[in-house]
Amino acid sequence: MEPIYQKEFEIDDSRVDCFGAMKPSQILYVAQEMGGEHSALMSLDYDTLAKRRLFWAVTRHRVQITRMPRRGETIRVETWPMPTTRVAYPRSVVAYDADGRECFRAISLWVLMDLDTRNMILPGKSGITVTGTVRGTELAIPNGLIPRQLASDTDRSVCFTDLDRNGHMNNTRYLDWIEDLFPSSFHREHSLKEFTVCYLAEAREGQRLTMHYGVPEEGCIQVDAERREGEESHRVFAARLLFE
Repeated sequence: MEPIYQKEFEIDDSRVDCFGAMKPSQILYVAQEMGGEHSALMSLDYDTLAKRRLFWAVTRHRVQITRMPRRGETIRVETWPMPTTRVAYPRSVVAYDADGRECFRAISLWVLMDLDTRNMILPGKSGITVTGTVRGTELAIPNGLIPRQLASDTDRSVCFTDLDRNGHMNNTRYLDWIEDLFPSSFHREHSLKEFTVCYLAEAREGQRLTMHYGVPEEGCIQVDAERREGEESHRVFAARLLFE
């Protein structure tokens, strides 16, 4: 198994917004697909782990965008696992255009979850070993996002098309939800340069999430989403996006 896995992706109509630029959620989709295919080569794919009643879950993403690919381009994407930490399995991704220029890079934190209890299993107790590679160009592992007072809020329910094969809302859908908070005129005038997303709890079909959002500083949008169960609220995800 090669420590670095490569694959090309065509940026077709399904991957772009109404302006022909790759959707931010598609960066996460590409990262997810690359991680899944590389894990399969390491015999750590979904079906193999399910036999051990385990599954992969992503807890954080950080992405830096040099230039968003556009419709009709083909990008070459590389991914590699980094050395395992005490609690997670980091993975790095970088994408290049046809001329070899970098388009975006990302780092994600993956954890192993018990398929029945939905509890996290620490690497030292999982029996799963991943050999990590360090190339010296990786992004720093993202920190968590502290809740902030945000000026606006809106509710949205998790629907069938939001779900993945684990039965909860897929991580790629969070970026679509966040982008939907603002009209096309905003996206036409602003370019996304970096974002961090923290996935804090599962969101299941039918659950209603309240997304608090605002602009805590110029060029920055922060989103904090929660669901309520009786008198209790549970933070589901948080995101910070930097625009220019």
